[in-house]
Amino acid sequence: MVATTTPKTPPVNFPALDALAPIAQHGFAVALSGGADSTALVLACAQRWPGRVRAIHINHGLQAAAAEFEAHCVALCHSLDVPLAVQRVNAQHTAGQSPEDAARQARYQALSHCAHQHWRDAVQHIALAQHADDQVETVLLALSRGAGLPGLAAMPAQFERFGVTYHRPWLQVPGPLLREALQQAGQAWVEDPTNADTQFTRNRIRADLLPALEQAFPAFRQTFARSAAHAAQAQSLLHELAEQDALQVGLPPQIKALQLLSPARQTNVLRHWLAQEHMQANAAQMQALLVQVKACTTRGHQIDIKVGHGFVRRDGAVLRCYNL
Repeated sequence: MVATTTPKTPPVNFPALDALAPIAQHGFAVALSGGADSTALVLACAQRWPGRVRAIHINHGLQAAAAEFEAHCVALCHSLDVPLAVQRVNAQHTAGQSPEDAARQARYQALSHCAHQHWRDAVQHIALAQHADDQVETVLLALSRGAGLPGLAAMPAQFERFGVTYHRPWLQVPGPLLREALQQAGQAWVEDPTNADTQFTRNRIRADLLPALEQAFPAFRQTFARSAAHAAQAQSLLHELAEQDALQVGLPPQIKALQLLSPARQTNVLRHWLAQEHMQANAAQMQALLVQVKACTTRGHQIDIKVGHGFVRRDGAVLRCYNL
């Protein structure tokens, strides 16, 4: 259900947006879904930097409420004098792809398209409204899946995709604080009907685990954020080591040079190489590959390991990727 938007919203003390100050002088866009978090972000940005903020709404067309989300965004931006670009996308997933990943990829491609094409002066920066609760949910999901450091690092505060730099200024701000600010402003938002569907793991975490964490560990948002930051720093160091080792073993990697490295460094540089080839090995596939690399001591030894949607095979003295 969409509540009406007040014509002019009184100033409200939203959480700090200092991280966006360096880009505000040139203008930027806010990714506006119409939910509470993005509604708070566009309202806070428009309040602090009037005339410098734009908004982009992506209509995935995946649920009946999509039209209501779009209508709310149009009304909100009109009341704030914020230029709005609306992009409708086809976010249907393909075989072997999760619906969430398909929607995410379509969303980022559409955001980039709007940023570069909709306005005459292309927008280079887009702000996203994920907050501390979202970051905690991401860490818990990564833990539940046995993820490595890239997963435990959760969401970065800044990253680039499709030629646009994205910013998450509220990763340390509790989600309830944003809703309180909206209520203080008398500003409505749209509730996503799927948020109450506990068949989705993230929704179960939000409904069951976060309240329990709040009771047992009141500072859990801050401590989880610190752990994610530590994981991100460690992953950055591993990336630097992989780049150094890649200079020694080559890309594609030479088998004899790989064998001179420890198993941990072999894993690190192989994952680095596979990522450049747009492939990803699970733990079992990587272990099988390490076993074959170690055993590869004769000219006739063959290596043929299934990795992701392709294979890693021996080609003379090196390993090569073959995508299906």
